[in-house]
Amino acid sequence: MYSEAYIEYLVHFHGLRDYFECHEILEEHWKEDPRGKRKLHWVGLIQVAVGLYHHRRSNFTGAERMIANAKRIISTERIELEKLAIDVDQLLLHLSDEQQLIHSKAPYAGFEIPITSKELLDTCRERCTNLGYVYGSFSDLSNPDLVHRHSRRDRTDIIEERDQQYRIKQQKRNG
Repeated sequence: MYSEAYIEYLVHFHGLRDYFECHEILEEHWKEDPRGKRKLHWVGLIQVAVGLYHHRRSNFTGAERMIANAKRIISTERIELEKLAIDVDQLLLHLSDEQQLIHSKAPYAGFEIPITSKELLDTCRERCTNLGYVYGSFSDLSNPDLVHRHSRRDRTDIIEERDQQYRIKQQKRNG
């Protein structure tokens, strides 16, 4: 009933608090649909994770922008998110609270995405246990690989893709 990518997103969001990996998982899933048919609700969930990632790193400007965008999308994609067993009203409250923390430059605290399906919760909790995580645990702020994931990964494929796209644009302009 739920995509594997969505379950993995929830496991990483609630078990390891690896928001960067949450972004990677759902972005790949989102891109499986062709342009023009991609589902906006995935972007909202991606932006929730990215906003928390920025807040945890004290990037308040990036966090504010992502959380504001996430709130806008989540408000407009309510029906699709409810199909994913998300209590949208509660999630919007969490995001408003997060905005207040960000605005006041308070430290990151994190929250859980409110899931309304016992089956989905049980699946996520079991996966967390199998991976050695505790569902609902707090972020390990002393783990630089978790907190600064974007700067510690191999970005070769991303750089190559950007270079290729740049060359294509240059060829179109010149040709």
